[in-house]
Amino acid sequence: MSDADVVIIDSGGANLASLRFALDRLGARSVVSRDAVEIAAAPRVLLPGVGAARDAMQRLAGLGLVHTLRGLTQPLLGICLGMQLLFEHSEEGDTPCLGILPGTVRRMQAASGRPVPHMGWNQCRALLADPLMAGCSDGDYYYFVHSYAAPLDDCTLAACRYGPEFSAIVARGNFRGVQFHPERSAATGARLLRNFLDL
Repeated sequence: MSDADVVIIDSGGANLASLRFALDRLGARSVVSRDAVEIAAAPRVLLPGVGAARDAMQRLAGLGLVHTLRGLTQPLLGICLGMQLLFEHSEEGDTPCLGILPGTVRRMQAASGRPVPHMGWNQCRALLADPLMAGCSDGDYYYFVHSYAAPLDDCTLAACRYGPEFSAIVARGNFRGVQFHPERSAATGARLLRNFLDL
């Protein structure tokens, strides 16, 4: 078994190198894995994701990881699409997801001066306290790249406004998710990853 501090799920299409570099800078030992036994035994798990919900869920199912992920009891952090996969459903490809968090991820609506995808730096507004957000402040900037978003609900820890507000950070039990890319969010993202490693 690995002695890593965190196992990153090799779900395909993710920016795994940047995430590993961010963890390296924090002194964390990470491994990339698609092995269900190794993932289940990990002290912490990261579920990154870039691309389409349907493709990502098909990859997880093909690797036999859907049941494994649903049954984890250690801290798990979903990043970007990885956060969206924690929900019950995504409008993207009419895709059933992991069902760990209630609700449906919906396509963002473009408007004049507000193109989709939502791409770039934006601020978050804290709604609930959580150890993941220790030391984070309202108005901190994070880097976003996404076309789908989860609505606000009881699982929302922090919101972001891009037209309507959407869930930027979510949590239920040992499962947490961030819609932005902490590995690309400079000092604020590094602080959040440090908090995750301390869970």
